Amino acid sequence: MTTGELARALRSWRDRVTPSDAGLPEVGLRRTAGLRREELAAIAGISVDYLVRLEQGRARNPSTQVLAALARALRLSADERDLLYRAAGAQPPAAGVVPRHIGPGTARILDRLADTPVAVFTASWDLIHANPLWNALLGIAEAVSARSGNLVWRHFTGVPSPVVHIEEEHDRLGRELIGDLRRAIAAYPDDRGLTALVADLRATSPTFAEQWDDYAVMPRTAERKTIHSPAVGLVTLDCDVLATLDSDLRIIVYTARPNSEDATKLDLLRVTGRHEAT
Repeated sequence: MTTGELARALRSWRDRVTPSDAGLPEVGLRRTAGLRREELAAIAGISVDYLVRLEQGRARNPSTQVLAALARALRLSADERDLLYRAAGAQPPAAGVVPRHIGPGTARILDRLADTPVAVFTASWDLIHANPLWNALLGIAEAVSARSGNLVWRHFTGVPSPVVHIEEEHDRLGRELIGDLRRAIAAYPDDRGLTALVADLRATSPTFAEQWDDYAVMPRTAERKTIHSPAVGLVTLDCDVLATLDSDLRIIVYTARPNSEDATKLDLLRVTGRHEAT
């Protein structure tokens, strides 16, 4: 496909996504039903100027990170995502590589969980999406690199975490994460990034190397997490990990038990978190 066809495809996809589809409030009169350029740029995390150049056919060879962000923001199906990559002159993600695409159905679910701390991770535990309430709860800004956003890497390299664990819980979580990596390696043998992650962890963390070599796979269980939130102090929440069947993603959801002190703290965080984000 030509650069002109990429530009036309982007404009067409933007026109069909309504603000409500993207989880945005519909305020005031709009000339078109679709997203404005500044709205799409904000959702995808790119500049409006760059989006304009893409839609006018003046920007060439967008990175795969930009393409993945646009695919998520535009609510593209897997086939449409592949078309986007090819139109931009890039190879679509291969079948043997860990999926990172958030499909339209999963995106709609995330939109409806805006009042709940939610994050999305890949099968290898790379963070690919976190809503504002998640960031406010954990006091975590966007990861500066893919490795720093990987939960397994953070756990075994001693990156400070706001989640409070006793030694037994910390050990169990590590073994659960190793089991997840083993399943990911088996499912996505062609993913070089995943292979490199395991190799780097073996070289960096003696604990990881020892536990990786014992081949024990710990089953994952639902649990409660105590978080030392910089915004509301200690809060204990139910932590559930949901799996998507179509793209093999993990959705982590934190919820508070009704009428509890923790629920009150989460209510406060919804107000303060939105204010700080604004």
